[in-house]
Amino acid sequence: MKEYQQKQLLERVNREGATVGADIPDRIAVQGEEVNLREFVFEIKRRDTIPPGERDRVERAKKNLRRERLQRVQQIERNEVSYEEGAELVESVIGIDRALNALEQLRPADLEREAKAQHAADQKRWMKFLKQALGREDANKPNRR
Repeated sequence: MKEYQQKQLLERVNREGATVGADIPDRIAVQGEEVNLREFVFEIKRRDTIPPGERDRVERAKKNLRRERLQRVQQIERNEVSYEEGAELVESVIGIDRALNALEQLRPADLEREAKAQHAADQKRWMKFLKQALGREDANKPNRR
């Protein structure tokens, strides 16, 4: 592969917004093991949060995906592949990035509960502040005359 082609491929991998409109691959070899990547991501994403029992599995998957991404990019950087193979690697890297983005957006279930409790406490403090600021703090208390 020529140097300008290599630079073109690497620029595409590192381009901001490269994952916009990209599909998560159905199946991908990650660390030598075939993975139904799309199915895995959609199964986890359907829940909106990561249940405590699944957290290790998701973290392990993200770690393996990052490692696989790095290895594929390094193949292009070391010029170990033809331009056509490099273009296929770029597509797979963008798909991996898309999957990683989807998995990174998920929050652990216990953090979800904590966030809701924090939001409720913030609203309560805000309402108390507003009542004090508007002079209505005493309106809810019985008269003590």
